[in-house]
Amino acid sequence: MRSKNILLGVTGGIAAYKAPAIVSQLKKMGHQVKVIMTEHATEFVTPLTFQTMSQEAVHVDMFAHVVQTEVEHIALAKWADVLIIAPATANTIAKLAYGIADNMLTTVAMATTAPILVAPAMNTQMLRAQSTQEALKILRSREQYEILPTAEGLLACQDVGEGKMLEPEDIVDYIQMALTKKTLAGVDVVITAGPTKERMDPVRFLSNHSSGKMGYAFAAEAAARGAKVHLISGPCHLKVPKGVDFIPVESTEDMFNAVKEHFDDADVLIKAAAPSDYKPKSYSEEKIKKREGGLMSVEFSPNPDIAKHFGSIKGDRIIVGFAAESHHMEDYAKKKLEEKHFNYIVANNITEAEAGFGSDTNHVRIFSADGREEELPMMEKSTLAAVILDRVEKDLKS
Repeated sequence: MRSKNILLGVTGGIAAYKAPAIVSQLKKMGHQVKVIMTEHATEFVTPLTFQTMSQEAVHVDMFAHVVQTEVEHIALAKWADVLIIAPATANTIAKLAYGIADNMLTTVAMATTAPILVAPAMNTQMLRAQSTQEALKILRSREQYEILPTAEGLLACQDVGEGKMLEPEDIVDYIQMALTKKTLAGVDVVITAGPTKERMDPVRFLSNHSSGKMGYAFAAEAAARGAKVHLISGPCHLKVPKGVDFIPVESTEDMFNAVKEHFDDADVLIKAAAPSDYKPKSYSEEKIKKREGGLMSVEFSPNPDIAKHFGSIKGDRIIVGFAAESHHMEDYAKKKLEEKHFNYIVANNITEAEAGFGSDTNHVRIFSADGREEELPMMEKSTLAAVILDRVEKDLKS
């Protein structure tokens, strides 16, 4: 995603201490961030903190000495691609609902045409109060607004319940969703991710080093673009992207059945998982004990070939496959592309530094069914997912 202009509004709640982390994450992603604080917010975090993090002047006083010809609140309103208010207190939520523009933040909110995200943070009873619920209902009825959920847990007042502001990384996810054009709205996408486990006994299993990061990056990007996403994932330790239908599986057979269940309605299948080709022929209900001599043999039987099966019945669907190879990468990738009837195959050399299993980056070559080939530079897997989905979008429209 290209750099966007993000306006962060901070109000006077204890959760304001989390807001600098929102700025930090957005800046690391390359976005421009400006901050508006209410006067009460400055009692919790100083403007200097946000100025240091954002490298931009922090806006607090509606009537500060004018140093430029632009009307400040109108200039900020026009500048923003999105306005996120985090934390949003009950006081500010009520003002937004009823059009009270008595400070810089509420005035900018009234003047901007950008999407407005509101991250509530308050005591449980304040959140449940009739006045707060009515104000939130009014804001939800406006197309411009999106009200983020609250988390449950121990609150600053030592009560336990709902009303906690979401964590900064979750808020950043919502911002990214709001900033992404819904170019895949109405498109059904099935994505497989991660490894599979083939159990031998209650202790041992056959698996591989796949982390699932590539598949989860596809799911996050496709969901942000408005697609209906079914993420079929083997065992991973990753946060499930927002807005996806998450389907956890364990074995290759489980994954095959899950794809089969959703394939009829799918427009796109992205095979980013690394399912095991083989499984133990028999499963021992008891732990297999070490044998005298130290040698043990295990007989394996083949698993269903998910890619080949669904490639053979693809119809007009678009299928993207992957080839993680250690040698003869081009030959193996092209063979797989043809045999499994993919539209695209994304090949990488797993022995290359920062391009193998578990890394956040990848260096790939993309081979197309129509004979096109392209080598991409090393890039973040999230960026690679976006690049490949751009190609899928073009094919869907052609």
